[in-house]
Amino acid sequence: MENLYLGNSPIAYYVGDTANKEWLVFLHAAFVDHRMFERQFEYFSGKYNLLAIDILGHGNSLRARKGDGVEKMSDWIDAIFQKHEISAAHFVGVSLGAVFIQDFANKYPDKVLSLACFGGYDINNFDIAKQKANSKGQMKMMLKALFSIKWFAKSNKKISAYTVDAQSEFYDLNIKFKKSSFRYLAGLQKLVNKYPKQQRPFRLLVGCGQYDIPMEIEIVNKWAARENCEKKILQDAGHCANMDAPNEFNRCLEEFLQKCHDESL
Repeated sequence: MENLYLGNSPIAYYVGDTANKEWLVFLHAAFVDHRMFERQFEYFSGKYNLLAIDILGHGNSLRARKGDGVEKMSDWIDAIFQKHEISAAHFVGVSLGAVFIQDFANKYPDKVLSLACFGGYDINNFDIAKQKANSKGQMKMMLKALFSIKWFAKSNKKISAYTVDAQSEFYDLNIKFKKSSFRYLAGLQKLVNKYPKQQRPFRLLVGCGQYDIPMEIEIVNKWAARENCEKKILQDAGHCANMDAPNEFNRCLEEFLQKCHDESL
């Protein structure tokens, strides 16, 4: 995939556009970058045009200027769409990435063919009380990062992945995260409960791994019931299910995308 930069922004992105078919867009989890989807890029190459984006403060999206914040991610994604003449696409987001694909869908619903959100939560129906209950653990992790990114990454890999191989891969990506980039994550609060709860005009898949934290599994189950959408709990996988169980994740995603295609005929 070709490494490109979006002019007048800090955003780095990666394109594989040789399939001559529909576009499939990937947004990664916090503290890593687009490379967490390498198994997905291999699998879907030639089946879809691929677009992967490094979220602000992650990977190569580090050239921020004064005033740049994560609340601009959707507009930057739209600028990439305009540059490459992408009229609409399917979106895949894991954890933090699921937040941004929903925000894009809120702002540009006509440019979304489907959403697949894994390890995320519904930003239009965000339970602040539940988040506060989890904040103490998050603060402990943040303190580790302030002392040492290596210490943080060693702890974070066990939360973010289940298998030994996936934990190792996650650690290798997490270790490159810059402490200075934590400041961008504070802007996430500007994206939640901003838009009214409404019927999405596209297909939605929500899911996580069976070994994700209990709160995430509860969130996914309630989200799927509330929106009457598709749900997938992947076996032998944790929070970043696409890394733990790439084959099952790819099959699940491909089946979902095929249903979207069949429905559009």
